[in-house]
Amino acid sequence: MQAVILAGGKGTRLRDRLGDLPKPMVDLAGKPLLEHQIDLLRTHGFTDVVLLLGHNPDSIRNYFGDGSRFGVSIRHIVEDEPLGSAGAVLAALDALDETFLLVYGDTMLNVDLQRFWTAHAASGAAASLLIHPNDHPFDSDLVEIDPAGNVVAFHAVPHPPDRYYANLVNAALYMIRKDALAPWRDAAAPLDFARDLFPRMLQAGQRLYGYRSREYIKDAGTPKRLDHVIADYLSGRIGRSSAATPAPAVFIDRDGTINEEVNRVSEPGAFRILPGAAEGIRKLNRTGLVVVVVTNQPVIARGDCTEAGLREIHDKMESGLGDAGAFVDAIYYCPHHPDKGFAGERPELKIRCDCRKPAIGLVTQACRDLNLDPARSWFVGDSETDLLTARNAGLPFVLVDTGHAGRGAMQAGVPEFVAASVSEAADFILGRRSPQ
Repeated sequence: MQAVILAGGKGTRLRDRLGDLPKPMVDLAGKPLLEHQIDLLRTHGFTDVVLLLGHNPDSIRNYFGDGSRFGVSIRHIVEDEPLGSAGAVLAALDALDETFLLVYGDTMLNVDLQRFWTAHAASGAAASLLIHPNDHPFDSDLVEIDPAGNVVAFHAVPHPPDRYYANLVNAALYMIRKDALAPWRDAAAPLDFARDLFPRMLQAGQRLYGYRSREYIKDAGTPKRLDHVIADYLSGRIGRSSAATPAPAVFIDRDGTINEEVNRVSEPGAFRILPGAAEGIRKLNRTGLVVVVVTNQPVIARGDCTEAGLREIHDKMESGLGDAGAFVDAIYYCPHHPDKGFAGERPELKIRCDCRKPAIGLVTQACRDLNLDPARSWFVGDSETDLLTARNAGLPFVLVDTGHAGRGAMQAGVPEFVAASVSEAADFILGRRSPQ
């Protein structure tokens, strides 16, 4: 398998760390960032590496040579003038395989590349973009996908103040079919993938797939970002982040736990985040715990809200959390309701299912999709239904004293802890969980 690395960046903002070296040669815990990338590629079977060089190419050629010292085969292609990310790839198209992985040379990552490759092949798309949530979506270019994962739009900053978007950021890691790029090979450069080529491909009817990932990938292109990445590396967070490694998670209820309980939220205007919810999720994010929302949404079966309307509500939730520097890795919801007799109800959804809490279908699906480790995971919620879900899934449970606040007989037993908010629940979990 072939990987192409965009390694031509000058690294102006890292000049104090780099001198005249190109950006991918910045030191990260004792070796160049580019070497970390090549180590990851080799681990996942990408042994044919093409380096697209620009600024001071000899420094990279002299260090990496033909790649034999690193267990890969490396070819070096130098651009005479800056062509942009897409322009550089188009100029080198004749040297590329029919399908290739594209890596940006200023990103530190630990991604299960075999899993990504398999998902791209199954999608049949012209290109697959790794997308993920981050803690600053308000100043990030966002990707909009449909329920099947197909990219439907790109939303560049600045975002309009009256619109909410899902927190899905283009992570700048792509699987690309060479034949899909052929129509653009004579396009005028400079040309950028995210800003120029992908939107044009979408407009031309080519299909792009959004591969949502919980894994670690961060830009290390400024001193502040580089220091953050180095701290994550030294703490072991990066090493634990691959989807190939089962991860601990916190499953969290929505209504009454993250947002105010208002007897079935059916439109974005009724959704209001509770005090302490974003702060608590942010604490979990910063330790590397995966955060997964699992929620019953009978408003769909009752006909009070459509799937598209629910996505708007969740977009508002993700925007609000993002404004506070927090994010959720995934959202799973049950649209069903077992009881009939509501005006406007949808008969096909009036069923008894295995995903409506306290059944554990949502938890099981999340564990399968995200490769989560239930033995090191927790559940946070406000009701006996949540406690029953946790017990059925074998998860320790923290009850938050918001929403329903556990009202009822609590036949399922006693929670491990009762917290005033998600923030206090996060403190308890972080103080109790076993070291990773």
